[in-house]
Amino acid sequence: MQFIDRAEIEVEGGKGGDGMVAFRREKYVPAGGPAGGNGGKGGSVIFKAEENLQTLLDFRYARRFKADDGKRGGPNNCTGAMGKDIIIEVPCGTVVYDLETEEMLGDLVEQGQTLCVAEGGKGGLGNKHFLSNQNRAPEYALPGLEGEHRHLRLELKLLAEVGIIGLPNAGKSTLIASLSAARPKIADYPFTTLVPNLGVVRKPTGDGTVFADIPGLIAGAHEGVGLGHEFLRHIERTRLLLHLVDVTSVDPIQDYEVIQQELDAYGRGLSDRPQIIALNKIDACDQDTLDLMTEELQSLTRVPIFALSAVTKTGVGELLQEVWHRLEPTTSNDGFSKDNSYLENAKRGLPLNFSRKKDP
Repeated sequence: MQFIDRAEIEVEGGKGGDGMVAFRREKYVPAGGPAGGNGGKGGSVIFKAEENLQTLLDFRYARRFKADDGKRGGPNNCTGAMGKDIIIEVPCGTVVYDLETEEMLGDLVEQGQTLCVAEGGKGGLGNKHFLSNQNRAPEYALPGLEGEHRHLRLELKLLAEVGIIGLPNAGKSTLIASLSAARPKIADYPFTTLVPNLGVVRKPTGDGTVFADIPGLIAGAHEGVGLGHEFLRHIERTRLLLHLVDVTSVDPIQDYEVIQQELDAYGRGLSDRPQIIALNKIDACDQDTLDLMTEELQSLTRVPIFALSAVTKTGVGELLQEVWHRLEPTTSNDGFSKDNSYLENAKRGLPLNFSRKKDP
C-alpha cells in the first residue's frame, strides 16, 4: 500500500431546499391561507477518524466531495427532506487546514472523532412564515442558502509513542524489525526507508506500544533537504525519542550533533522532547572505541546512553526496560510528577508540562 501523508481536496455542503408558495385548498374552507412549507437543510461534509486507516491514499483519486441538497418545501406546511450528510473516513492523526486561510480546522486523533468541515445551507422559508395582518396571502417564499465551500489541506501525523530517529543507515529499520512484526525494507545503503514504518512492541504486561521509524533525517532536513522536511512532523506527537547513532560511521559524535541541530531548527518542541540515545552496531566495534564514544557523548548530554546491536539483539532488553520506565504515565524521567495534561499534550505534539511536586 502506498503511503500518502498529505492531500488537497475540495468539499461543499449541500444547498438548502427552497421554500414553497402554497395555499390550503380544502372543501368548505374558502380562505385557508398560506400553507407553503420550509425547505430542508442541505447535507454537511463530516470527517470521521478511523484507527484502521494508515494513509491518505484515497484522496489522491477522489478530490471533490459534495453533500446532498435539501428538498423543496411541500404543501400543507410540510418541511422538505434534509440532504444526506457525507461521512469521510480519515486516519487517526489527520490535521485539517483551510487551504486559503491556513486556519487549522481540527485535529482528529481519537477513534470515532468527527469534524464538520462544510456545513449544509439552511432551507428557505415557505410563504406560511410571512403571514401577517397586513399580508394575509403572501405569494413569495425564500430560496435555500448555498452550503459552505472549502478547499482543504490534509496532513497526517502518525500517532506513535516512541519515535526512532537518526541519520540514514543508522539501523532504525533493523531495530523496529527486531522489536516488532514490522518488516520494512532493509539494505546497506542510505535512504532505504522512504516512508515511516510503524511497529507495535509488546510490554511485559501484554499492552502494545507503537514505535515509528522516521526516515530521511540529514543535515538541512528542516529546510527540505533529503526527506526530513516531509517526515519530521510525524514525530511531533511522540512522547519519547529513541536516537540511534551508528558507531561504525566516520564521526558518530558529529552524527549525533547533526540530528540535534535539526530537531532544534525544526522547532515545535522537538528539541525538548525526552530522549534516549542508543549506540547501534556494537557487534562491529571494539570495547575501547565504544567506551570512548560513550564518554564523549555523555559529556555533551545528560540523556541516558545505551549500547546495542539491532541485528544480534544485544542490549535490546535493557533499552526496552528504560523505554517502559520513561513511558510511565505518573512519573517523569527526572522523578517529578506530571499534571493531567501531559498525555493529551504529548498526543498533539504540544510542549510537555511538568509540575514541580515530588511523588510520594
